[in-house]
Amino acid sequence: MPPNFKGAVDERFPGCMKGRTMYVIPYSMGPIGSPLSKIGIQLTDSAYVVASMRIMTRMGTAALRTLGDGEFVKCLHSVGRPLPLEDELVNNWPCNPEKTLIAHVPERREIVSFGSGYGGNSLLGKKCFALRIASCIAKDEGWLAEHMLILGLTNPEGKKKYVAAAFPSACGKTNLAMMNPTLPGWRVECVGDDIAWMKFDSDGRLRAINPENGFFGVAPGTSTRTNPNAMHTIQRNTIFTNVAETSEGGVYWEGIDQMIPAGVTISTWQGKPWKPGDAGPAAHPNSRFCAPARQCPIMDPDWESPKGVPIDAIILGGRRPAGVPLVYEAFNWRHGVFVGSAMRSESTAAAEHKGKVIMHDPFAMRPFFGYNFGRYLEHWLSMEGHKGVRLPKIFHVNWFRKDAAGNFLWPGFGENSRVLDWIFRRVDGEESAKETPIGYIPKDGALDLTGLSKVNYQELFSLPKEFWEQEVREVRQYLTEQVNEDLPKEVMKELEALEARVKKM
Repeated sequence: MPPNFKGAVDERFPGCMKGRTMYVIPYSMGPIGSPLSKIGIQLTDSAYVVASMRIMTRMGTAALRTLGDGEFVKCLHSVGRPLPLEDELVNNWPCNPEKTLIAHVPERREIVSFGSGYGGNSLLGKKCFALRIASCIAKDEGWLAEHMLILGLTNPEGKKKYVAAAFPSACGKTNLAMMNPTLPGWRVECVGDDIAWMKFDSDGRLRAINPENGFFGVAPGTSTRTNPNAMHTIQRNTIFTNVAETSEGGVYWEGIDQMIPAGVTISTWQGKPWKPGDAGPAAHPNSRFCAPARQCPIMDPDWESPKGVPIDAIILGGRRPAGVPLVYEAFNWRHGVFVGSAMRSESTAAAEHKGKVIMHDPFAMRPFFGYNFGRYLEHWLSMEGHKGVRLPKIFHVNWFRKDAAGNFLWPGFGENSRVLDWIFRRVDGEESAKETPIGYIPKDGALDLTGLSKVNYQELFSLPKEFWEQEVREVRQYLTEQVNEDLPKEVMKELEALEARVKKM
């Protein structure tokens, strides 16, 4: 721990809630009483946090009763603006940006947050506990805490499998978790859209729970076209943050795809008048909706099962405009861990970078690792050593590849069910794949493209040698510079094997 940490905390917290109400929030991450769940207690002076945590977690007496005198994660939060105010608030929002401090103390299972009212920094059950602290607990206890959606997938014959998938923020996780498949007879049901806690059961099956109780989704781009189930979910009991507001009390954001009735005016997230065509967005690009999961029309019947749902496949992915095919399957578990370590994606509004740069985001966990990344990779590799385990197959997808003119090669959204269909059949052992230097891709004709006349299959699955030579160079540079001597030798062997295969392309 940095030597000045205690000093930084002592300088900020005494008296910081003066004049405000201090709330004590006992909450359960995961269904109350599940052996996979964990308890946290948060202190805060923000009513917004209390209302949001009420949606996002199982909060209150039941959590306290379950805790008894057991261990819990300690969460301390303050907006850092005692009353009466000394200075005016920025945009009427109580926060103290000059003195913001967000810290995690994994060995003490503690989270300290000061000066920020932003969701991820103030709803401490979310990324802070469910990923950063939980990943440390998971390492110590032999399970996985991951930035993954969980969905149930039922084929036309009524056979069901569960899939977990890791994508960086704003790469379509919520859309996939709530997808309406276009393939006839297929059904997707949602277990969770953001975080998965996964543990092997006594039969060697990897079982997952969604530790959350709600959705904290990115609003811009959400519409009845892109995600009708999300739109249905947010019709009531929902908190909107930093969206635009209509004069009739409704909400508005970029990509909502709803006509503005005559005479209705819009105020931006900062309260300024706005009309379509004005410079600058109406809603903040990272504005959010916070809604109870139970309101989603396609929640899986087992989404709150205390023992979790059995995971058959793990999908990794990101926004890759060039070179990366629509889908490929890892050769084996070890290769899959390497694919996760090498994940890259075009940056988004939810990350801190503004420009469209391709960033390394291993396992979509780059902002959320609670401990050394090399040890994290070792932990993933160690799953293979558990006695009698049935490891899920690992796949990589890319819905975002573009042609030379900059148009998407794949329609995405509900059509992604065609990729899930192939993954489902591969998990069942169907011989419908061909080997390439990067992994197994669908054999010609193995991907159901019925009714999709405009898809250029060859371009979607092409592997340009120059692109992959550059890719392995950049992955090598990242792993050697960023992970350095902590990189497990198995991962380096996988990289060398890929380099050799690419050379022969």
